Amino acid sequence: MALHILFVLFSYVLLTQAVEGNTDEFDCVDIYKQPAFKHPLLKHHKIPETFNLDADLDRKSEYKTNYQSCSKGTVPILKQRNETKSVHLDTVEYPGQHFATIETVLDGSIYRGAEANISLHSLTLQNNQYSKSQIWLENGPRNELNSIQVGWAVHPRLYGDSRTRFTIYWTADGYKKSGCYNIQCPGFIIVTRIPWIGIAFPRTSIYGSNKSFTFTPQVFQDGFSGHWALKIFNEVIGYWPKELLTHLNEGASLIRFGGNSFMSPDGVSPPMGNGHFPVIDFQKSSFFLHVKVRNSNNQLLDIEDRKTRRYSDSLQCYRLTYWGYSKPNGVSFSFGGPGGDCGT
Repeated sequence: MALHILFVLFSYVLLTQAVEGNTDEFDCVDIYKQPAFKHPLLKHHKIPETFNLDADLDRKSEYKTNYQSCSKGTVPILKQRNETKSVHLDTVEYPGQHFATIETVLDGSIYRGAEANISLHSLTLQNNQYSKSQIWLENGPRNELNSIQVGWAVHPRLYGDSRTRFTIYWTADGYKKSGCYNIQCPGFIIVTRIPWIGIAFPRTSIYGSNKSFTFTPQVFQDGFSGHWALKIFNEVIGYWPKELLTHLNEGASLIRFGGNSFMSPDGVSPPMGNGHFPVIDFQKSSFFLHVKVRNSNNQLLDIEDRKTRRYSDSLQCYRLTYWGYSKPNGVSFSFGGPGGDCGT
């Protein structure tokens, strides 16, 4: 089935022109004094030279904007208005999770990375709800689960607003004690001087418009260091050190793409994706395009139909339609829904 879409990728120029007028504030801190290095396992950690962007930043034309980047040797840390606990609300103690995803089958395959082109949308949520569109990379038994998560989230409890923000998460023990969002605890190491972690996206897609705004996060296990790196616009912006992720050191056994929501105390689940059920028209759906994984040999490949399963746990609230492969969109799917009384 051929799907046609006019979509606009974010550029640094678009990002920086719009972000200058918002209320986000960042501190520039010494790269070795950022929160990650307070972790006891990272006390003597050294950033690989291949991840250090200092030497290249000023020469790259795409960075030549009016945005205030940090000076050489420092990295940006978002000043968040809300200080939340590390709790992820993804455990049995916190019912109310819902998902609409595709994921790899557990057949013994090992993956070294994943990426996708993810549509961006604005949503209005209650304070205790959240809604995400993201990629998961995981390995390990449930009580020792290693999980890396990358995408966008509307999360008022975390950020103090309902803006669509670039959001990451990790845990090394199945959400029990380790891990957190962004850099709220020691773990993820930022190497870029451009503000990214926690940033509000300046443009989001409008239902029915002929332009769909997207971004493409890339996560991969570096073949030299073994660390899990995060790229945006083909630049490494940071990484999760291998010291923290014992099971993911062996690669990811499961990769998941799609949406995740969490309900408010009154039992109402928020909208997911763009708040509408998926349809064939991408201008009226939230979507993932060019869904790819890195195999055990670090080859970047389209995800295979026979190695995936589709999952949606509340069809009255959220749905997913898998489109398979087409030349213009790669492997793609649409997902989302209005939420509501979706059960627990």
